[in-house]
Amino acid sequence: MRRAWLATRYLVTGAATAVVSAVAVGALAGALGLSLVLVGVALLPPAVRALVWLAELERCRAHRLLAMPVTAETRTPGGSPTAPLRAAAGDPATYRSAAWLTVHAMTGLPLAAGVLLLWLTALGGLIVPLVWWAVPAEAPLSYVVTVTSWAEALLSTLLALVALVLLRWAVPAFTVAYALAARASLAPSSWSRLERRVSELTATRAEALDTHAAELRRIERDLHDGTQARLVAISIQLGVAQSQRVADPALADQLIDRARTSVEAALTELRAVVRGIYPPILADRGLPGAVHALAADCPVPLTVRVSPLQRLPAALESAAYFVVAEALTNIARHSRASGGDLRVEHRAGRLVVNVTDDGIGGAHSSTGTGLTGIRRRVAALDGRVELSSPTGGPTVLRVELPCAS
Repeated sequence: MRRAWLATRYLVTGAATAVVSAVAVGALAGALGLSLVLVGVALLPPAVRALVWLAELERCRAHRLLAMPVTAETRTPGGSPTAPLRAAAGDPATYRSAAWLTVHAMTGLPLAAGVLLLWLTALGGLIVPLVWWAVPAEAPLSYVVTVTSWAEALLSTLLALVALVLLRWAVPAFTVAYALAARASLAPSSWSRLERRVSELTATRAEALDTHAAELRRIERDLHDGTQARLVAISIQLGVAQSQRVADPALADQLIDRARTSVEAALTELRAVVRGIYPPILADRGLPGAVHALAADCPVPLTVRVSPLQRLPAALESAAYFVVAEALTNIARHSRASGGDLRVEHRAGRLVVNVTDDGIGGAHSSTGTGLTGIRRRVAALDGRVELSSPTGGPTVLRVELPCAS
């Protein structure tokens, strides 16, 4: 009977929201009517806000009953005072919410009264035979109808059983259908979801292009200011050494030694630039080997668990590698942690990266610790980033990247 109790609670609390919905819909209709003479214009914003609040309340009620998330439309109005009102007027979700609240205002009270009547019939019908047995036979017993015999008392028991059957099966099924109707009316439409999806992809594509352009500028700067400058210095040193080879052999040898040292430094910088483009270790050892190598270089002791992985697309492996590298860099520089946990696994068509540390917490994208870069890199691949870092720790970073393998 737990389902019957949950359904009863949903319908009975719906009676209160139905009354409020009737008031809100009536107020909105009145404000719209008075707006024709400019009197109700000032009443429209609070009426619309009440409508939005009630729609959100109905979403929460449906979510609690169905255990299914009921998302709302997310629209960002402009900055003018009338922008929220214009956004609501142009939003199809406003009209769907008003339509559902109108239906709910008309049906909420009758449904609550009906389910309470079933409970009363069930409980009263079970008690009537006991009371009929206890009271004198000559005293008629009033129930829904007057009971004057055992046959009528047993008939009330039969009605109680019918009510219990309805409460056990029919009422929960009807209530779930009612909540599903609320969910369908109050959730974003397929067109709205498509529109929001296109907006998200447009934004992530723009961020990916900006990130790519920034990476190209960084590579160009590193090559121009680092490697190119060293090569110019090497060329000058070798030229001077060649000119001094006869006059001052010792100076020529010193210049050649300096040039050799500069060549080694230039090679180191070139390797760093190459690793910034696509780490060679990914091509050589795959993502598991690259993750273990990053963990071995981290000064904070880590527990590393990497599930066996097939070779993934290069862009996906590169993104996961840089996510792990940035997360471990943040742990080493900012967390003051004494230990951590790193897990990489393939689960339900998604590559999941979990990085945990026992540091001081307080990590946030606005603190400049590389989390913004992680979010942009993951968003470009249509992934998700979840960060939990309360003050005092621990910090938990979870990244999900979609993959087909």
